[in-house]
Amino acid sequence: MSEIEHFMPILMDREEEGNLSPILAHGGVRFMWIKHNNLYLVATSKKNACVSLVFSFLYKIIQVFSEYFKELEEESIRDNFVIIYELMDELMDFGYPQTTDSKILQEYITQEGHKLDTGGPRPPATVTNAVSWRSEGIKYRKNEVFLDVIESVNLLVSANGNVLRSEIVGSIKMRVFLSGMPELRLGLNDKVLFENTGRGKSKSVELEDTKFHQCVRLSRFENDRTISFIPPDGEFELMSYRLNTHVLSQLTWINVCEKQHHDPNCCSFILSQGGKEYLMRAHFGLPSVEAEDKEGKPPISVKFEIPYFTTSGIQVRYLKIIEKSGYQALPWVRYITQNGGKIQLKTSLFGITDSLMEFMSIFLLQ
Repeated sequence: MSEIEHFMPILMDREEEGNLSPILAHGGVRFMWIKHNNLYLVATSKKNACVSLVFSFLYKIIQVFSEYFKELEEESIRDNFVIIYELMDELMDFGYPQTTDSKILQEYITQEGHKLDTGGPRPPATVTNAVSWRSEGIKYRKNEVFLDVIESVNLLVSANGNVLRSEIVGSIKMRVFLSGMPELRLGLNDKVLFENTGRGKSKSVELEDTKFHQCVRLSRFENDRTISFIPPDGEFELMSYRLNTHVLSQLTWINVCEKQHHDPNCCSFILSQGGKEYLMRAHFGLPSVEAEDKEGKPPISVKFEIPYFTTSGIQVRYLKIIEKSGYQALPWVRYITQNGGKIQLKTSLFGITDSLMEFMSIFLLQ
């Protein structure tokens, strides 16, 4: 009986006991696992391995497989087991992660048939280059860069209006269509940079928990806070960050009772406040009275998207494109604020609609 065959019985026992952990043990073997859809991805180790690195590698495997097979489920694994063997052979060598960039892997591991090459397969030069994430000889008729600053707001508010948790999770995503091997330099209104250069009073943002793509020169960022990199071709996430917000300590509930003429064919309310007009669209799911507890007080979940705005105030100061041929490129920058994975307002039995409208007004007035 192999070691991996002990995994599922241990997992089921721990689940029944209510003592489930992402790291399980059997003898001298450690199982580090994650679940995706109906699949379990498990890594085993007999040594004192870096757990964070192992989990990062497992999530990277999910990302690569998803880009190859779109839907990663048991059926897609069975239908593509030959390609999966090839991918695993390139993703890891002797227990060490190797090539994990899906764009590079797609250059020589494809889902199409090929004729026999008597000269023997050769890996692309990008695998052994210093810049392994970008191929050489890329050409575009029109050189463009699209940069999106996307911030997701997570907020948890109690029934009496106290803010229990609030944070901003941001990411900078790019779509790069540039010829050659360009170098990009990105400048943000970073608080550390402004303080070091004597501009501490300027509007700045203190970034926390920043994570960069492998193309970013970390030494350059540590020295002068400039994000310098040779980008991959196409779409990728340049960086992510997190901010703890303390903008609101308590929401003020205002109960407004008035007659509202509502068209059932149009799910919208028009609010007039301070001479300005605000439009709010809300979707209310109303369960049947028979199937739901009358005394239940479910929280309100809010979904929204605000274009051309960031809650943190982060701004792109410049985006420079440097390439030896000297061509002109067009950079485009866009800002988006949206709801995060969890925006909930716990409510009492009454005043649900008023609380929701007050919450939306706060975001619109910021």
